[in-house]
Amino acid sequence: MAEKKTYKIGLIGTGGRAYVADNAHKPENGFIIYAGTDINPEANRKFKEKYPDAIIYDDYKTLLTDKDIDMVFITTPDFLHEEMAVAALESGKHIYLEKPMAITIEGCDRILKTAMRTKSKLYIGHNMRYFPVVLKMKEVIDSGMIGDIQCGWCRHFVGYGGDAYFRDWHSEQKNTCGLLLQKGAHDIDVMHWLMGSYTKRVVGMGMLSVYDKCARRDDSTPGCAVWNIEQYPPLEQSGFSPVIDVEDHNMVMMQLENGAQMTYMQCHYTPDAERNYTFIGTKGRIENIGDYDNCYVHVWTRRGPRETPDIIYHLKPKAGSHGGADPDIVDAFLAFVTAGKKPNVSPIAARNSVAAGVMGHYSMRNGNMPQEIPPMPQDVIDYFENGQQ
Repeated sequence: MAEKKTYKIGLIGTGGRAYVADNAHKPENGFIIYAGTDINPEANRKFKEKYPDAIIYDDYKTLLTDKDIDMVFITTPDFLHEEMAVAALESGKHIYLEKPMAITIEGCDRILKTAMRTKSKLYIGHNMRYFPVVLKMKEVIDSGMIGDIQCGWCRHFVGYGGDAYFRDWHSEQKNTCGLLLQKGAHDIDVMHWLMGSYTKRVVGMGMLSVYDKCARRDDSTPGCAVWNIEQYPPLEQSGFSPVIDVEDHNMVMMQLENGAQMTYMQCHYTPDAERNYTFIGTKGRIENIGDYDNCYVHVWTRRGPRETPDIIYHLKPKAGSHGGADPDIVDAFLAFVTAGKKPNVSPIAARNSVAAGVMGHYSMRNGNMPQEIPPMPQDVIDYFENGQQ
């Protein structure tokens, strides 16, 4: 009997969001965390403590020359995604690339074309497609219970925005394009998925209205994006980034290719935290209360008050980070690479969520004028919709 293959995994970025790759370390199933690299020595030290047999490389380009590595997780800041993803695909590695795919439409399209040419597998970490609450809403919508979806809304309350996005690299357009893209790429992707279409035209409005008035740290002090429930209200806090040029609230309206319409609203100085979606069809409406762990999905199919939905689904907590979505999305990545099993996530969808975010930012910064989403070549769409075969 042939010996079972062991797949060796490299991490480009051993700190921050790299914890998602822990779900891939399954020696008993033939998957091992084999190597890692980060510019932060402390991140590498902690990585080595966790995986004492792993190799630490000085830089990501050297890691990519290791022919024993089959796949890599790229969990670095957004502005590095394009460069690192292209290099990894060129090296023949299959990649799990954190969202957003890139911070420009051109960057996304370059990654897609590189994956298509090299035949290396490209997988984007849109873990919200594995959130139980999103899956339940999709199940209800796909059943036809609320008819054909014509309207979708998302209100995104980012209670930790002042901690996570205005104290480090996220605060500058050059690193993120903006927070509509950086944070909202998840939600735009979810709404595209559940509404069955992509944005073709977007109108945006947004402002930097609160964090520009907050006390800053100086250039010599490192950023510290540590979440602390006591760090509120924002105008009474300090230690914010020296440069802040991203908006702290964003609002966009999107016309979809199938004729439906959706809107996304995001605020980073609200005290609470939740994504609240509603989808309205020709036969009813659906809404989530809570977005992961202990949460609910409400459905209305008859006229009546909002406080008395016709159906209530109570979703219980699952083990694992992000309400169990992180283990599930990583398992799907491993199954996709090794067995070709089709996952929930889609590189084409990831590109189109970035495109809507980029053009939404362009609209809000240029007189709120409608912006068209640049189309993609049909052969690229066909390749990825066919499972990258």
